[in-house]
Amino acid sequence: MDPLILARIQFASTTLFHFIFVPLSIGLALLIAIMQTMYVIKKEEVYLKMTKFWSIFFLINFAVGVVTGIFQEFQFGMNWSTYSRFVGDIFGAPLALEALLAFFMESTFIGLWVFGWNRLPEKIHLTCIWLVSIGTMLSAFWIMAANSFMHNPVGYVLQNGRAEMNDFVALLTNEKLWVAFPHTVLGSFATGAFFIIGVSAWNIYRKRDIDLFKRSMNVSLVIGLIAGLGIAFSGHSQATYLMHAQPMKMAAAEGLWEDSEDPAAWTLVTNIDVKNRESSGRIDIPYLLSYLAYGKFEGKVEGMNTLQEKYVLKYGDGNYVPPVKTTFWSFRIMAGTGGALILLSAIGLFLSYRKKIEQSSKYLKLMVPAIFLPFIGNSFGWIMSEIGRQPWVVNGLMKTADAVSPNVSAGKVLFSLITFSTIYLILGTAMVFLFIRVIKQGPHEKTKEDISTSDPFETGELQYAAK
Repeated sequence: MDPLILARIQFASTTLFHFIFVPLSIGLALLIAIMQTMYVIKKEEVYLKMTKFWSIFFLINFAVGVVTGIFQEFQFGMNWSTYSRFVGDIFGAPLALEALLAFFMESTFIGLWVFGWNRLPEKIHLTCIWLVSIGTMLSAFWIMAANSFMHNPVGYVLQNGRAEMNDFVALLTNEKLWVAFPHTVLGSFATGAFFIIGVSAWNIYRKRDIDLFKRSMNVSLVIGLIAGLGIAFSGHSQATYLMHAQPMKMAAAEGLWEDSEDPAAWTLVTNIDVKNRESSGRIDIPYLLSYLAYGKFEGKVEGMNTLQEKYVLKYGDGNYVPPVKTTFWSFRIMAGTGGALILLSAIGLFLSYRKKIEQSSKYLKLMVPAIFLPFIGNSFGWIMSEIGRQPWVVNGLMKTADAVSPNVSAGKVLFSLITFSTIYLILGTAMVFLFIRVIKQGPHEKTKEDISTSDPFETGELQYAAK
């Protein structure tokens, strides 16, 4: 087998698995901080119970996510050593800052928050969880800063066969970073919101702790709707960015082989023939692609055949067309899930406003599997972004085929792929088991007075979940 194919499969599988935990941590941290703030302001016991119940899932998810993140970084030295040597001076800086600043910030204040119940002043304790939430977002920022360089290399010079940083500010002001980071964080907020909505819907349907779960659902529906709308607007910004920075990705996402008409129509579905470089049976929405690309209902979009000719002149012989079918359908799955998030959040808020959420059994049943919608959208968004960049690992500078470790055999990569996959399967199974167990057990029944006389970890959520 080809070591390059195996290395790409391993990186994709570990990244997608790790990406289950990251957005859920970011989203849950924000919602827990909001719930605890409501408790501090309103002094209603139900908000304290909400905070502590949902923190169980956050702490379990955070712990498993840390382990999967460690495996993720191993691969740069194992399977992608040529890439690491080429961009290590640039790529390493934001990764180091993510570990030294953001992750340490999260870890420190998680500890203070978990052990600080009734030991720290109320407002200082509340500040700890907000700093945890901010820390999760900062982690995403530094990771996205590194990833954005791969899409839009800036702030570097080529010396001694390597890309070396000469402008750190340019790295932080990368246009790709500032269109991708809000999109990623908003997707994470939706992930946390829909997880809480789904678990709350399951409990409301079964008439368990209705007041607690209705309030949890109402808070999460608001965040879910705001996040869904934000995802749509930030996605539009990314499409506009692609037109001048990565036009081949935009053309592939539309299955557009030849230049479009002016104005350009957005393709809902089409039959893509990669061999003959053509598409047929298109179902189009007039004007929409022009609006996505330029923010106005006019303007044409260059097709992949035109761009291929330009890239051959610029970069030399080679195939610069990414896997078109994967890019095309990933974009539509991502966009479809985003639309579903907005619709389901809006319906839920309407039912809640009409005080009919408890009687809406069909909606409550629907929202349980809807937990997976943000995970699907996040994953296919990442697939579209990374596959659409091919054949480049660093856009315009290094091809993926040239980035793999030269001395790592297919057998070694296959062994590590099987090993990592097995470990991930064990971790995933353990997390799902704990989540289901906590959901079935329900919220902690102890009152504030019980908690105040107990050790924070004796009543702590991780120990409770493991009972």
